[in-house]
Amino acid sequence: MSASTNRPISISSFPSPILHIDCDAFFASVEQALHPELKGKPVITGKERGIVACASYEAKVLGVKRPMRLWEAQKICPQLICLTSDYETYSLISKRMFEIIRRFTPTLEEYSIDEAFAELSGLRRLHRTGYAEIAWRIKQAVQKELGFTVSVGLSASKTLAKIASKEKKPDGFFVLRASELHLFLPKVALERVCGFGPNTVALLEKQGIRNVWDYVSRPEAWARHLLGKIGGELWHELRGEAVYPIVTREKEDYASISKTKTFTPPSSEKDFVRAQLVRNLESAFIKMRRHKLRAKRLGVFLREQDFHSSGIEADFDRSTSSTLDAVRLAGELFERVFRPGTLYRLTGVVLSGMEADRTVQYDLFDDVPKIESMKRIDKVLDGINELYGKHALHLGTSLWLGKHQQSGLLFLKRPETSGQHVGGRGDLPERKLQLLPGETFRQRLGIPVWAVRI
Repeated sequence: MSASTNRPISISSFPSPILHIDCDAFFASVEQALHPELKGKPVITGKERGIVACASYEAKVLGVKRPMRLWEAQKICPQLICLTSDYETYSLISKRMFEIIRRFTPTLEEYSIDEAFAELSGLRRLHRTGYAEIAWRIKQAVQKELGFTVSVGLSASKTLAKIASKEKKPDGFFVLRASELHLFLPKVALERVCGFGPNTVALLEKQGIRNVWDYVSRPEAWARHLLGKIGGELWHELRGEAVYPIVTREKEDYASISKTKTFTPPSSEKDFVRAQLVRNLESAFIKMRRHKLRAKRLGVFLREQDFHSSGIEADFDRSTSSTLDAVRLAGELFERVFRPGTLYRLTGVVLSGMEADRTVQYDLFDDVPKIESMKRIDKVLDGINELYGKHALHLGTSLWLGKHQQSGLLFLKRPETSGQHVGGRGDLPERKLQLLPGETFRQRLGIPVWAVRI
């Protein structure tokens, strides 16, 4: 017990046994699992963006890290294997991982594409073993069935479990009992706490706090006074008193929705860059309508070849969920941001001021017939895209995307793509090129293709 507070750190091993599962170099590991010939070799994904999106541990050991540019990474490691990111397949493998974990516990939070939290209370009788053994079995099942390693941390809160999972990465397994916190926390740097950013760490150091034990040894009132509500919450979490619950439901509320797209090579062609922006706008509105939301504010930004970004935002005349309603404002903002002769590598949109799209309160001067017709158009648009694939039906501006020859590769028309333009192997992930019988570029089965010899 600290002399500066009357509340002891819990002497129970697991007041609330919480597991954190973190995949090791997820994107690169998936590629190595799907293509066994890549195992043990330095692999990176992100070729389509010209930067390192994810590096295998074999590449990291040689000094390759994200978001390094490809030419820099290849200079460090000439034998580097550069792959186009296959986010569709990564998502499928992620779902498979969550399904494996749910075989052991139904209380699972899909924290990100490669991370999960799980609660193990009450499962010792079901599995006839202790919490640490259950966690170990989950780790072994994921690795055996998916072919790549994960790091697992077991502790008394989400914050402590996340710290524990990173303790012995990669392929780590660490059990941090609440009764052992007084031995472990003095060795934990403040930077390792999810919620302590660089500015917070600097502030804590000015207060004489050098490690996590110093922080939890101070009174709770001091933590709340210095860092506010989150400071008090983390004070409890780091003492083994769970504050943040496991959120099992799918995310439904959004403060904002953003969509970005990197393209290579960079382009100064105005119509093409605008088309990239409009495609992001379409994607953002598709997601927003799926969650039955509408937005009040639109932001657009462009990123140049040297990674310098510029952007602008403005309010809609009224909250909207219609792509057609938003494209005019997006075009106006684009004209104010775009600079002729500048090479751009990324466009993005941000929708904010979100609210539920349920009832509509029209103003006196609203063009009600036009608003209602746009809603009907969006309903048809979403229905067709759900049936035939995302962006099967799209704004005409997007046609410029097919006229841009990326990465110096010619665009080819394949009969099975129904006229969709696709690039060479360096442009698209293999899953979009290695189609199964009956699949098209837009319509594919929800399964990855494994390069396994029978």
